[in-house]
Amino acid sequence: MDPELEVFVPLFPRTSLSDPVASREGLAGLAAAVPVPEVEGLVVEEWTVPAVVPGAPGVPVRVYRPAGARGAVVWLHGGGYVMGTLDTEHPWAVRLAAGSGQVVVSVGYRLAPEHPYPAALDDAWAVLHWVAANAGLLGVEGERIAVGGHSAGGGLAAALALRARDERGPAIRFQLLNQPQLDDRQETWSQRNFTDTPWMNRERVAASWGFYLGGAEATPFAAPARAADLGGLPPAYIGTAELCPNRDEDVAYALRLLRAGVSVELHQWPGTFHGSQAIVSAEISQRQNAELGDVLRRALAG
Repeated sequence: MDPELEVFVPLFPRTSLSDPVASREGLAGLAAAVPVPEVEGLVVEEWTVPAVVPGAPGVPVRVYRPAGARGAVVWLHGGGYVMGTLDTEHPWAVRLAAGSGQVVVSVGYRLAPEHPYPAALDDAWAVLHWVAANAGLLGVEGERIAVGGHSAGGGLAAALALRARDERGPAIRFQLLNQPQLDDRQETWSQRNFTDTPWMNRERVAASWGFYLGGAEATPFAAPARAADLGGLPPAYIGTAELCPNRDEDVAYALRLLRAGVSVELHQWPGTFHGSQAIVSAEISQRQNAELGDVLRRALAG
């Protein structure tokens, strides 16, 4: 493990996901300790996006608009489909908007177990349609829309790309997948062996999938690694952490995308663990966070 990260491991709460409410409180406490950079000229707005599923509530979003943006990313927070809010994602959305110079639309999707699959995906789907229909309002070009996210949010972003392809949804230019949660089967080497890694381990991943699926059978829109065909998807960036249960399924997904003719940038970060980029004092975390912004800038502004 990177020595700058290792010293922080004893400070992480060693809890399971068995109590979603307690887990959410723990994540909120960790997020509150992350400094939020001051970004000159960044406009932050709150919106509610109309649902696309009858009877579903509107979807809260927080829009980050830096000056001169040409594109936008529908950004989905992590938290194992169980945790996370617009507030816990705020430090990262600010960094992504500042680093990329592009509009970041952070999505406050519904959480499991209260709202199992497909609630979160339906919320993300509604926001993707809203961004495409309101590109002019957001000050961006309609052909410069990406999807992205971290962990469970990365899984949702990958599912969005699949759904947009299969259901002829809005055109997606790029997918930015950081340590995405893609495969409920947990059959890879990293899923089977990382039972005591910091923050996320096999037990927590299993609980996450259990809450998200709610007993239903997984489909490719729930677990994108199950998709038989990855052809015709947008170019992708996939970032993985060495000591992360999701590592091997992410590498496998990247290879499958490549074999299907999809351009992929794959970066395996040595000595890191799932979510360790939140330790912003570490040099490798600074490199990780900067790269996400730089990759998005190149994808949308180029």
